[in-house]
Amino acid sequence: MTASSYPQKTNRLRRIFSAMTIDATPLKESRDYRLLYAGQFVSAFGSAISYVVLPWQVYRLTKSTFAVGMLGVAEFVPMFVMAFVGGALADYIDRRRLVLLSESGLALCSVTLVANSLLAQPRIWVLFVIAALFAALNAVHRPAIEALTPRLVPPEQIPAVSALNALRYSFNFIIGPGIAGLIASAFGAAFAYAIDAATYAVAVSALLLIRSVPAPDEADRPSLRTIIEGWKYARRRQELLGTYLIDLNAMFFGMPMALFPAIAESFGGASVGLFYSMLAVGPLIATLTSGWIGRVNKHGLAVTIAAAMWGLAIVGFGLAKSLWLALFFLALAGAADCVSGLFRMTIWNQTIPDHLRGRLASIELISYTTGPYLGNAEAGLVASLFGLRASVVSGGVMCVIGAVALALFLPGFIHYDGREGVKRKEAEEAERAAAQNKS
Repeated sequence: MTASSYPQKTNRLRRIFSAMTIDATPLKESRDYRLLYAGQFVSAFGSAISYVVLPWQVYRLTKSTFAVGMLGVAEFVPMFVMAFVGGALADYIDRRRLVLLSESGLALCSVTLVANSLLAQPRIWVLFVIAALFAALNAVHRPAIEALTPRLVPPEQIPAVSALNALRYSFNFIIGPGIAGLIASAFGAAFAYAIDAATYAVAVSALLLIRSVPAPDEADRPSLRTIIEGWKYARRRQELLGTYLIDLNAMFFGMPMALFPAIAESFGGASVGLFYSMLAVGPLIATLTSGWIGRVNKHGLAVTIAAAMWGLAIVGFGLAKSLWLALFFLALAGAADCVSGLFRMTIWNQTIPDHLRGRLASIELISYTTGPYLGNAEAGLVASLFGLRASVVSGGVMCVIGAVALALFLPGFIHYDGREGVKRKEAEEAERAAAQNKS
């Protein structure tokens, strides 16, 4: 190597490394996004603990995989109903205020779980009621967050925001579930829920420091008509339908979380938190090396491939005979799901007009939570009839078949180009502004 070629190769390596690593530009340039991210980062840690401890506590009290699966049913109905309300409200009132209200309600739910767990005999029905309330409040919280974020950063930073949000999820769902079982076993479920309640106080404090983010000018008053308008808009765009249906298929058939407590016992009493953590280890690796995401424009094709990889990894998890192999396939599944999520979030946040962002975020919420909620119930039911392994493997196979079928049914999704989506959004917003000026 000559002296002159060394700096060139060094610079090339730096460019490659920079292109592969996560882009933190939104955190550097936006104070409000930095505050939002920090508060939600802390809150997500507590949520990850409760996410594991709640089904763990149900299983400990009932010894029934079916009962754990029914948690999903209890959560699905209020989520589905309130998602429409939350999305419409996010398009009409101050989005920061809506997030504050929902965070406060979630904190009260955590406090209730603490009180119930301190009883000599915790009430199972309370666990189901609080799970339903968690789902209802999250159905208000998530559309508001999704509608708020594009107002804090410019459109070109949305892929980086998607990766940062995935990193937040991955990190917390590695650490949170990994210690949740240990905390609950050593100190009790009440202590674990108390941690969750405390983290909401941090999130609320951060939100109070963010500027108000009022709804767009000439915002549509919440009504059945405006909700239907959002659905009609989504139906007209195959790339949006594809993001909803591909993920719904993957999570409904390939979501084995309700079986984690029983599967942990089948591996000799392994910590149930390991299974949840592995679903976040893969996403952590994927997000830390996500610099390439911004250079891919065929977003629909990328989502489809990632969803099929999720299904194949779940099949591997179901067939694994050793604990470490099972954990490897869960990490691989998590990485595939993360890549799918990054591209789905990019499609949503880059191409949906601001005045519809809350209502479309509610549809997104329904799509990516309906699958896990009902998928857990499906997994628990199939496992009770045919066994754990049959439930996991059959679900993974159906996930792959469904992804291929949807790809064939929605050619506009497979051929979607993100650059064209950004141009369409700008044209739609300009057209709406012109119409308002005329009126």
